[in-house]
Amino acid sequence: MPETDPADAPVRFDTKVALVVRADLAVWQKLNVAAFLATGIAAAAPDALGEAYVDGAGRRYGRMLGQPMLIFAADRDRLRAVRDAALERGLTLVPYVAAMFATGHDAANRAAFRAEDPDAPDLVGLALRGPKKAMDKTVKGLALHG
Repeated sequence: MPETDPADAPVRFDTKVALVVRADLAVWQKLNVAAFLATGIAAAAPDALGEAYVDGAGRRYGRMLGQPMLIFAADRDRLRAVRDAALERGLTLVPYVAAMFATGHDAANRAAFRAEDPDAPDLVGLALRGPKKAMDKTVKGLALHG
């Protein structure tokens, strides 16, 4: 029987990362929201970043999150329900609201978010990270984005 390299063994993560993107957006908007949300998770969890990538010639490339991210689809009401559940469970939460499509920089994004109704923001996407069990309960019933 051939020896197996421990580096090939499946990794079990204590945490889970999920992006939830509103299903009715234009494709470019979905991609934009997912990209921004992923950077929010990386910033909130620098310990989850892997090492830099190095090619065969020794050139260094950037780091990426070291665990998978699942991307789910939801409507506006389901996004709010996910947000509420994530807040109740104390999960890391990164929001993206519709008004942010009309801004041109980070400070304007934060101002647009702050201007939202805190109880009913016009969410177009959320990123979440936390313990697996809490995450599974929070995204239960959502379909993967297709």
